[in-house]
Amino acid sequence: MENIVFYINGWPITIELIVLVFIGFIALLLIIMLIILLNASKRRKSDSLILTQRSNEFERHVASLLQVQSEMTGRMQTMSEIFGTRTSDLSRTLSERIDNANQRVGHQLTENREKTEQSLSKLSERLAVIDKAQTNITQLSSEIVSLQSILANKQTRGAFGQGRMETIIGDGLAQNGYSFQATLSNNTRPDCLVYMPNDAPALVIDAKFPLEAWQRINSADGTQELKLAKAAFRNDVGVHIKDISSKYLIAGETQDTAFMFVPSESIFADLHEHFEDMVQKAARARVVIVSPSLLMLSIQVVHALLRDVRMREQAHLIQREVHLLMEDISRLDERVNKLQTHFAQSTKDIEMIATSSSKISKRSSNIEAMEFSEQNTKNIEEETT
Repeated sequence: MENIVFYINGWPITIELIVLVFIGFIALLLIIMLIILLNASKRRKSDSLILTQRSNEFERHVASLLQVQSEMTGRMQTMSEIFGTRTSDLSRTLSERIDNANQRVGHQLTENREKTEQSLSKLSERLAVIDKAQTNITQLSSEIVSLQSILANKQTRGAFGQGRMETIIGDGLAQNGYSFQATLSNNTRPDCLVYMPNDAPALVIDAKFPLEAWQRINSADGTQELKLAKAAFRNDVGVHIKDISSKYLIAGETQDTAFMFVPSESIFADLHEHFEDMVQKAARARVVIVSPSLLMLSIQVVHALLRDVRMREQAHLIQREVHLLMEDISRLDERVNKLQTHFAQSTKDIEMIATSSSKISKRSSNIEAMEFSEQNTKNIEEETT
């Protein structure tokens, strides 16, 4: 009882029990330490095995690396040889291509030089043509200046209009269909008389159009000057219309309408567009303002009328020729009918000749085949009839 040290839940704990527990604990520690040492020994063995394996693997890797290095060295040598060969081939190819390029460049330069020379020669020819055209333009300019001087002079301008009018009439009518500068019964001389058919009065054409006032309109600078120029132009045209109406309209000798010829289409158009009152005034005075195209059309109409009159004058001759033509046609019809009868008889004769030829051919075939029966002869006659 004296060895009891304390109680745990009513159980007495003695010194011997504590010593036993302590000894057991020490023994347990020793067992644990022994187990730990054994495990450590096993671990060291496994580590040594792992290190050995790793060393062997490292040696194998080193050996493989050395083998790869040797292979790479061989491949590098091979590649060096190939690269050297390729380099020489490339150098040779580049040399050939450079030579070819030099040849092509030289050839192209030669062609370009030839083309350039041709272009320069063509350019020289064109410059010569341009120079000639420039000369023509210079001559034309001088002619235009002379034309302006002609149009500025009243007498020469009248000759210019007279020339255009005479050209149009001369091209459209026969020589006996018109007369220039003919004298009328009142001792006036119009520029042209166009003779009408059926002894009708002649048509008067005047070619002296007042152009000075028109030129002043085109050269006017201000509004006031333009207004004065238009007024002067209306006055000159009115006086000229009055002169034509009073001098050239003679009853029984000339037509009751006269033509006032304007030698320019542009002036004719502007006259109808901006001076309609003067056109109406001319119409009231029985004066028709005509341009070159209208005069040409009128002359063509007169020419057609004259041709119709000549045809009517020759109508009896035409009728006689038509009657003779009908007689010739009747005789031709009779002869065609006779020829048709001859053709029908010839056709019948040809058919009979063909029948005889067919009979002869059949009989020749029978003779060749040695067939002389009466039936075959009768068949041949029936086939050929």
